Amino acid sequence: MNKSELVGEVAETAGLSKKDAEAAVNALVDTVQRAVASGDKVTLPGFGAWSRTERKARTGRNPRTGETVQIPASKGVKFTAGAAFKSAVK
Repeated sequence: MNKSELVGEVAETAGLSKKDAEAAVNALVDTVQRAVASGDKVTLPGFGAWSRTERKARTGRNPRTGETVQIPASKGVKFTAGAAFKSAVK
């Protein structure tokens, strides 16, 4: 499902216009992105949680040449599905 299909489903399920549903979806995405980027954990009980992860700097290897390469520290995003979401997928 892509974003426009998601907006259509949200509009139909919530009884909203597509314009209002798109505004709601965009607001949710923007809010989650800002919160996780600032280091907060966002939790929707039953659905899941987004959190920021920290990756330490490490040494890797170029698979083509075998040369060692320094990989810098970075940040990532982790999503953990909630119990209700996991059971709905089974």
